[in-house]
Amino acid sequence: MKKGAAILAVVIVVGVSVAVAAALRRDTGSSSLPTALAARTTFVDFLQLRGEIRPVRSIVLTAPSSGTDLQIVDLATNGAKVAAGDAVVTFDPTVQQRTLETKQSELKQAESEIDRTEAEQRRRVASAQSELDEAKKALERARLELHGNELRARIEAEKFVIAVSDAEEHVRELETKVDGERMAAQADVAIARQKREKAQFDVRETERIIASLQVRAPIAGSISLLPNFRAGGPGMRNAPEFKRGDRAWFGAQIAELPDLTSIQLTARVDEADRGRVQVGSTVRVHVDAVPDRELTGTLKDISVVAKPDFTTWPPVRNFDVVVSLAESDPRLRSGMSASARVELDRLPSVLVVPTAAVFQRGPATVVYVLHRGTFESRPVTVLRRGRDQIAIASGVKEGERIALKEPEQEGAAK
Repeated sequence: MKKGAAILAVVIVVGVSVAVAAALRRDTGSSSLPTALAARTTFVDFLQLRGEIRPVRSIVLTAPSSGTDLQIVDLATNGAKVAAGDAVVTFDPTVQQRTLETKQSELKQAESEIDRTEAEQRRRVASAQSELDEAKKALERARLELHGNELRARIEAEKFVIAVSDAEEHVRELETKVDGERMAAQADVAIARQKREKAQFDVRETERIIASLQVRAPIAGSISLLPNFRAGGPGMRNAPEFKRGDRAWFGAQIAELPDLTSIQLTARVDEADRGRVQVGSTVRVHVDAVPDRELTGTLKDISVVAKPDFTTWPPVRNFDVVVSLAESDPRLRSGMSASARVELDRLPSVLVVPTAAVFQRGPATVVYVLHRGTFESRPVTVLRRGRDQIAIASGVKEGERIALKEPEQEGAAK
């Protein structure tokens, strides 16, 4: 009798232990799954973008469009504050200084040539004028001697008439010569002056080029150095900034003076998402360098034509978008990287669950609801799908806890 009672007690203890172990195992399995609460809130679907902060208004400082060797010998540091008129970029003026010396020497030669030409022409005109004066005197003497012709023999009188005629012809020739010398003198002086004007232009142009080799800030602001695309090697996605010693090309964009009182975000949208974004959408912007602040903006513009992006292969096509930001921050700088969340859809006061909590079981969409220590499968009707959230029309109640992983997969993993 006692032996039977002992056996019964042992069986009862073993049964209770097994039940407790099973319950603990079930609770442990349930509690090991990550869960979330179904909450009634505002459903927001968004598109994640990456872009950079750009000023609405900025002044780009470029290399001059003239000169030969555009090597940078002095350059303001990135982020340095400058006042209007301060030198930002200085290019090597050695070649142009030598050219200026040559042009100045040519100008002095042209001015000396004018002096020589004018002196020579004055001498030639004076010499021709002297000959003309002497011819006129000879003509007057011939005319005086002609007065006594009525007393002379006919042959002798004709000689005096011919002498007067020759003297008159000689005077006319010399007058023509004097006029010709004056015209030649004016032409020679004009040519010499044209040479001088050309030399003066060359000097002024060279001085202008030398002045343009030092680029100054037109307004006050902070310098933002731009990338030197010719310095990057093949396959480099991010070109280095311009620095001292770099050689620029005509019109190269060296630095930027941004007006950061009004800023915007420039980004690109994949062609697959183009139909989902609309001008006027609300945008939330987080700047990587300013993690403690969120900026609010509005999608201002979307490009009409897609541009190929050759940083990937095969290249994809993207649309440029511009987000205007309603506020700024003194810590912001042009070119800072930022992430943006473009609001695509908004549903107020709907039941929302995480995207990871909804599963597809054949044709049915289900969630796993925690009920009395176990997860039960429950079909749901999806109202709207988003990137991180799904709006549920029916099938789950507010406040219910749902699994973020399928219980069967969790068990199989164990």
